[in-house]
Amino acid sequence: MNHLRDQTSPYLQQHAANPVEWYPWGPEALEHARAEDKPILLSIGYSACHWCHVMAHESFEDPGVAAVMNRLFVNIKVDREERPDLDQIYQTAHQMLAQRTGGWPLTMFLAPDGTPFFGGTYFPKQARYGLPGFPDLCERVAALWREKRAEIGAQNAEVLKAFGRTLPTRTSQDKELDGVPVEALLDTLRANFDARLGGFGAAPKFPHPTDLELCLRKGETEMAHTTLKRMCEGGIYDQLGGGFCRYSVDAEWMIPHFEKMLYDNGPLLGLLADAWLGTGDALYAKCAAETAGWMMREMQSAEGGYYSSLDADSEHEEGKFYVWSREEVQRLLTDEEYLAFSARYGLDRPPNFENRHWHLYVSKPVDSPVLETARQKLFAAREKRVRPGRDEKVLVPWNALAIRAMAHAGRVFGNEAWIASARRALAFIRTTMWRDGRLAATYKDGRAHLNAYLDDYALLIAALLELLQEEFRGEDLKLTVQLADVLLEQFEDGGDGGFFFTSRDHERLIHRPKPGHDHATPSGNAVAAWVLTRLAALTGDARYARAAERTLELFYPAMRDYPGGFAMMAIALDEHLGQPKTLVLRGRQDAIREWRSELAREFAPDTLVLGIADGTPGLPALLDKPARPGEVNAWLCRGLTCLEPIDDLLQLKELLKERA
Repeated sequence: MNHLRDQTSPYLQQHAANPVEWYPWGPEALEHARAEDKPILLSIGYSACHWCHVMAHESFEDPGVAAVMNRLFVNIKVDREERPDLDQIYQTAHQMLAQRTGGWPLTMFLAPDGTPFFGGTYFPKQARYGLPGFPDLCERVAALWREKRAEIGAQNAEVLKAFGRTLPTRTSQDKELDGVPVEALLDTLRANFDARLGGFGAAPKFPHPTDLELCLRKGETEMAHTTLKRMCEGGIYDQLGGGFCRYSVDAEWMIPHFEKMLYDNGPLLGLLADAWLGTGDALYAKCAAETAGWMMREMQSAEGGYYSSLDADSEHEEGKFYVWSREEVQRLLTDEEYLAFSARYGLDRPPNFENRHWHLYVSKPVDSPVLETARQKLFAAREKRVRPGRDEKVLVPWNALAIRAMAHAGRVFGNEAWIASARRALAFIRTTMWRDGRLAATYKDGRAHLNAYLDDYALLIAALLELLQEEFRGEDLKLTVQLADVLLEQFEDGGDGGFFFTSRDHERLIHRPKPGHDHATPSGNAVAAWVLTRLAALTGDARYARAAERTLELFYPAMRDYPGGFAMMAIALDEHLGQPKTLVLRGRQDAIREWRSELAREFAPDTLVLGIADGTPGLPALLDKPARPGEVNAWLCRGLTCLEPIDDLLQLKELLKERA
């Protein structure tokens, strides 16, 4: 066993028995590199990553390759999900050095001070795919380190300067905020939209949930609905077990990269609820129910937190758990069931996976009473297969995305089980990962550790604001305010504005990022601007409003000039310009619950609805409305300004339609 044996990360544990003398990132490894004057070989990946497994089997499990690595380098293995700070830094470095985007596994070679001087992604053991063999590459990089030290030092100095230039800065030309970047981004999405198949651009296709959320909010329904429908009918969606895979390798959404990530399924569940609100389409309700069911069945721990991901591979083969042969399906079904099932899910066509298997997708509409029985039979048979590996660590930001989605979808569809699932996950985070006024980033096997990041705080605030709409609890508002105060104290840039990804008391690294773009998850800066705008409207605390505005001002020029990737920031900007809409319901708790249930299926996602029983103590002045006659009184507010209270539900609904 190497130095990874005591790590909580399942990905690091996968490498604990490698003959490579792996270290986790930390003082021991860095000091060892300095003392030995050896370069660092940094390998970053995650447990559900197919090509990470391939490189591990080919090279890291091979004693000969390991001997080369151990002789030449101090070898450090990082789980990008536990250390997104390191992943951001070294993915950016790879892009600078290689002039192309990175990915996983990320393979970087660093000076002992952590500055990168060469890198790539996957390298095969023997030269192929136009790539050098990994042992040969290691020898060449080590020779570079020995023979070109001065040149490497000069390059490293330039790399550090380049990192500094990646930070957004204020300029004297900054203008007053307006909606120009929002329209510019919508224009970009329209230009890249695939009107026939949905999604943006060509293969591979990713879900881009924040882009779709912006489309729904701004009335671009064709882009949102075409994409969601094609995804729900495609192979990126698990037609038997529910839930979405990470991306499709083709433009048709047919064949996915089979890993399933919590961070995709949370936002997509919330989108399905909003899409159903606008259309009543049964397809959205079905996919939402199945996705929520998968999250509860396969991704929620007995302790309450949601696990991180399911592997793409089982039995060392990608997709083996999910694909079928015709003969196997025929054995499981009656002739009538097979006829209907094969027509609907594409088994009456040539194989679509590796020219020998079928991966299920909706090929054509088939209306048959036996279809559901056939699906249940295949699902039961699939449950007996060797399952993909599951990464059972609990991450705060991904849990926050899932909590918000389960609470929102539960409220929209009136499903108490989903809401209870969300509350269980929040209770787990509150009791296990919130200690002494700070969050821990990750939890597994009874151990919560690592400083939490910007995304952890911002996304958890967003989840709490959603749960406050389902049922107002004073302790939830208190936690929301505490998290927001940590955001300002530990992450805000008091000079230029915006929020750094790491806290003030975080380990000192070669760079402190301040990211504004969405990636697989929404930008922490954008979510912070959005939730702080909303929180200012609830509490009246001007600190939150100013921090949100400064963040939007900082990123505005980049949004205006290069709008792609700024969907969450566009949502935050749009809501800031229009001022957040809040509906405060006060009165008897049982009557409030009835009003809230009635309104849940009619509300646009840009309105925050809080039902607060009369007599609730400790409220901010803006929520502490006076008791009035009638079972319920409603105050519709925009920003800090509220209309006269309304005590008639039908009248309120009419007013809301007028102001939609």
